[in-house]
Amino acid sequence: MHKSPFEDPFFIVETICICWFSFELMVRFIACPSKAAFFKDIMNMIDFVAIIPYFVTLGTELARHRGAAQPAMSLAILRVIRLVRVFRIFKLSRHSKGLQILGQTLKASMRELGLLIFFLFIGVILFSSAVYFAEADHDGSSFTSIPEAFWWAVVTMTTVGYGDMYPQTVGGKLVGSLCAIAGVLTISLPVPVIVSNFSYFYHRETECSQTGQYNHVSSCPSGYPQTPKPKRIKTPQTPKKEKDIIANSNSGLLDGICPMDSSQLEISNTEQPSHLMTQV
Repeated sequence: MHKSPFEDPFFIVETICICWFSFELMVRFIACPSKAAFFKDIMNMIDFVAIIPYFVTLGTELARHRGAAQPAMSLAILRVIRLVRVFRIFKLSRHSKGLQILGQTLKASMRELGLLIFFLFIGVILFSSAVYFAEADHDGSSFTSIPEAFWWAVVTMTTVGYGDMYPQTVGGKLVGSLCAIAGVLTISLPVPVIVSNFSYFYHRETECSQTGQYNHVSSCPSGYPQTPKPKRIKTPQTPKKEKDIIANSNSGLLDGICPMDSSQLEISNTEQPSHLMTQV
């Protein structure tokens, strides 16, 4: 007897989660000032696509209980679409600095990763063709065609080595050895660039967090007493040369040599000069 999914405890838990996610998505859509920016966000689209299979499955089950005919469309497609909800885990990147650094590193290393995939693609085609022709005359060979040898080339170049397919002739083993060496060299070439990018973003994120913490502490004067600023002490000015301190007759001063600068003529009421010399 077919058990109703409404009695399944996992279906009940899924219903509660879907209701909560639908409510959250609706609130975020209403509160978003720009509806176009809301639909351009990839995470919002993932949330929207992830909840659609549940409602389609719910409608199908309700129609089946009412005696309606089964829909012609297979529900296998909906089960595949349900896998989209796994991508919700990337929402944790908003709260995890490590995932943010990893994402920035992969984004900055897209060119190196593209070259890596391109080199692996070329190596897979070359070595799968070579091992197929090397094992073509051997009875009981696992390499029945070049496309079937793609799997062996990928496993060998990535140094995984499942062992489900392996060469048995001398020529095939030689091709396998070259394939393994080429795979190690190909994978190791872009690794230093990726590590350098990761180190750069990690240190930058660390410095930004330390700077933000320092600014937060310095912006709270109530927590730490402010030290009084030291008073500025005026340094005595060096005496000018005689040719530079000759007074101009048009300036209203007496002709002759000025004994000192005008700023030096100001004497404080509290301070008494020890010696006052006048030059005539």
